Amino acid sequence: MNSELLQALDMLEKEKEISKDILFAAIEDSLKAACREHLGRNENVVAEVDRETGDFHCYYEKEVVETEDDVEDDSLQIAEEEARKIAAGVVAGDTIRLEVDSAEFGRIAAGKAKNVILQKIREEEKSSIYNLYRDKVGQVVTGIVQRQVGNIISINLGKADAQLAEKEIVPEENLRLTERVKVYILGVPETKKGFKILVSRTHANLVKRLFEEEVTEIRDGTVEIVSIAREPGSRTKMAVRSNEPDVDPVGACVGQGGARVDAVVAELRNEKIDIVEWDENPGNFIQNALSPAKIVAVFADPEEKTAKVVVPDYQLSLAIGKAGQNARLAAKLTGYKIDIKSETQAKDAPGFRYEDYLDDEYDDGEYDEDYEDDYESEEYAGEEYETDEYGEEYEMPAEEEVTEENFEETPVEDSPEEAYVE
Repeated sequence: MNSELLQALDMLEKEKEISKDILFAAIEDSLKAACREHLGRNENVVAEVDRETGDFHCYYEKEVVETEDDVEDDSLQIAEEEARKIAAGVVAGDTIRLEVDSAEFGRIAAGKAKNVILQKIREEEKSSIYNLYRDKVGQVVTGIVQRQVGNIISINLGKADAQLAEKEIVPEENLRLTERVKVYILGVPETKKGFKILVSRTHANLVKRLFEEEVTEIRDGTVEIVSIAREPGSRTKMAVRSNEPDVDPVGACVGQGGARVDAVVAELRNEKIDIVEWDENPGNFIQNALSPAKIVAVFADPEEKTAKVVVPDYQLSLAIGKAGQNARLAAKLTGYKIDIKSETQAKDAPGFRYEDYLDDEYDDGEYDEDYEDDYESEEYAGEEYETDEYGEEYEMPAEEEVTEENFEETPVEDSPEEAYVE
């Protein structure tokens, strides 16, 4: 039994993740190549390796013909009389095998056999690595910064090197040699020279996968990430929803004491992350997306995918954000084109006033008992609002009913046509 051969194959199968059957086939091919080299002729060569014992044999086959005169190619044919000296009982038309002693192979034949085996192992190793990382496309893996060639950083993933292109590097992120980083696998395209593994540090799904690693509720489907808007290196907004009524999706992502979100922020080098709750009502969702700004009113048009937003005068810069970032990310997160104005600006801007959405009976200044209910409905703003302001001069705390005790402090006799909702 050739135990050394079997042990070597077991080791190769484990280290290179190459099937032992493929390795046996490679050995058989190498024996065929060596045998042909040894014989110096184009023989019908057969090589066999016993999968259980590791023993191998090499033969060349010849067709048996009746007489010497019938032999057209002595490398492929043998006369019946000559064949019976090797194997008794053969007749014309049979095929006989003549074994070749592999110990007689010369240096050149042995070298050829070795090259065939090594080439097959390299091909199968590349194929195994390709299949491994092709199945990981869309996932996050950890690698080590190895070197930089031009604008491309090479990330060692363990079994292969990945390419981190300049456009996939977070602006102002300084990756140091030997540093461990997590990257998102974009794809594994094949090329003439093999294949490339393309990775990214800027893709929005990198944030999604990092939260999946940190948040158990996301992995088991209790909490779902609906959408993500990201400006790499600066800020990310993420909308989440819960599939269980008793689970707070935002709290689950933040974690106790902010532990979960802090772990993601640390991996992203202190990139700010806003986690907001998704809402099927577009007005509510847009209001959440513009957090931390306070919103007075949202008028959303689901068909046109546009929204007009009114904010307090002192909140306008916060709602828009530095260089428009907050509004821009909110628009990407919700899929709506958002136009934001302050209360002062909204007074003279069509589409930003409640009266723009009222029926004619209210435009005439008439007020009936159903006005207050209609005034708070989805019909006008695309979402439900709490009405807690009935005029510019009078304020009433949200959800506080008018009673005899506070009625004098919160008169509502003025026409509410110019009121804004806070």
